[in-house]
Amino acid sequence: MFYQLRKDCYIRKIGNYGYIKSSGLFNDLVFDNSGQLFLSQLKREPQSIENLTKNIADLFFGISEKDIKEDVKDFFDMLVDDGYVVKGESREECSKNNIGFNYSDIKQITFEENYTPKNIRAKIDSQELLDEYFIKHPYLSNFQIEITSKCNERCVHCYIPHELKNTNIEDDLYFSVLEQLKEMNTLGVTLSGGEPMAHPHFKQYLKAAKDLDFYVHVLSNLVLLDDEMIQIMKEGNVCGIQTSLYSMIPAHHDAITTLPGSFERTKNNILKLIENNIPVQISCPVMKQNKLDYLDVAKWAHMHKIRAITDYSIMAKFDHAIDNLDNRLSPNETAEVIRQILLEDKEYQSLVMSNEFDEYILNHKINKEEPFCGVGINTACMVANGDVYPCPGWQDYKCGNLYKNKLKDIWLLSRKMNTLRNYKKKDIPKCLNCEDRAFCSPCLSRFANESKTGNPLEVAEHFCKVAHINKKVVMNWKKTKEGQLDGKARN
Repeated sequence: MFYQLRKDCYIRKIGNYGYIKSSGLFNDLVFDNSGQLFLSQLKREPQSIENLTKNIADLFFGISEKDIKEDVKDFFDMLVDDGYVVKGESREECSKNNIGFNYSDIKQITFEENYTPKNIRAKIDSQELLDEYFIKHPYLSNFQIEITSKCNERCVHCYIPHELKNTNIEDDLYFSVLEQLKEMNTLGVTLSGGEPMAHPHFKQYLKAAKDLDFYVHVLSNLVLLDDEMIQIMKEGNVCGIQTSLYSMIPAHHDAITTLPGSFERTKNNILKLIENNIPVQISCPVMKQNKLDYLDVAKWAHMHKIRAITDYSIMAKFDHAIDNLDNRLSPNETAEVIRQILLEDKEYQSLVMSNEFDEYILNHKINKEEPFCGVGINTACMVANGDVYPCPGWQDYKCGNLYKNKLKDIWLLSRKMNTLRNYKKKDIPKCLNCEDRAFCSPCLSRFANESKTGNPLEVAEHFCKVAHINKKVVMNWKKTKEGQLDGKARN
């Protein structure tokens, strides 16, 4: 029997842990040290079970191939069942089975505890375990590279000032950054802009990132997508494309992008990606121009087996200008959007009506020592001129420049990066006992952009109002639903 890492799966060693991630399953697994050693022997080429057993036995002191053979088979069969590995009776059959992501195969994958010895599989949730590890051991798991600040759209809500959209990354810098990320054992690379496809060397850059076996995402409006790009994405098994579709009404979408015809090109190119089995996700920020359009976008996405996410609180520009916030929803408009989403989302309704939800609201506590998010802990980004920032929206917080310093030095030694790591939720006392805390996720970047002084600990009141509205809408809906159910029970 032969085993091979599936095309859309990626492996990294993180400390003593083994980590495997799938773009096709939208899932991941973490293994302890023993499992990490097993995992380390997987390759993109088919290997016989005998060869795998021999190599793994050599990693354990005093363990024979005979003693470990059954564990090796159980381990890799478990990964086959879970969808991370393919197998076949021959090398040829194994490679034939390795088709990667396919929209026709989308289904929920479940895991059973008894697939493999308990000392191999980690016993807690992957993200919970990794988040715990990253806090003590900052590890650059994902890095976003803005390859150009130039963009063919001028979205009315964009947090990047339009006058700054004029720089392409230089080839030498881009390839140097990729090599540095490889040395740092980084897993994910996101290519962004501006509009990344506007860079004249986008196709070359995409190939290079895939050749180094990064888990590659692309953030694009898709207007410039062509057949050659699609072929490169297919051959390289690009892990995902995220694009913005603001409405199913062309005029509403184009009013936001200010690019006539952008709706048709973006929508049609989403369909092309689906036809070619390239994972795609839709982002649909909601603002005044499309305040009642998200549900139609979500329904269209669901019909095509893709995910659509929304955000109804757009952020200020990173230079602290707030003119783009003229497009942001008012509190009353936000309430209406939340109400509409709740009325259509059956899964969320079930959650709200559950006993677990009541307990969560009642007992929700903020961990004072918890960081706000993963920036500076496991993620960071850079822009086309070489500047490094915590996240794309927070470009007023420069941590270093890659023309002057190595990425590893900026990541580990930058004063600003380490200051960021030391921010804890206790640093915003106002949030700790807020009655709406269960409906809020404080964001340092959003606060910093809206602060006149760039202070990330200065709470922007708009987000407090949104959290309060969110809680009010949800709890009122829950109360009404419970009243209806009680009435039915009495009748």
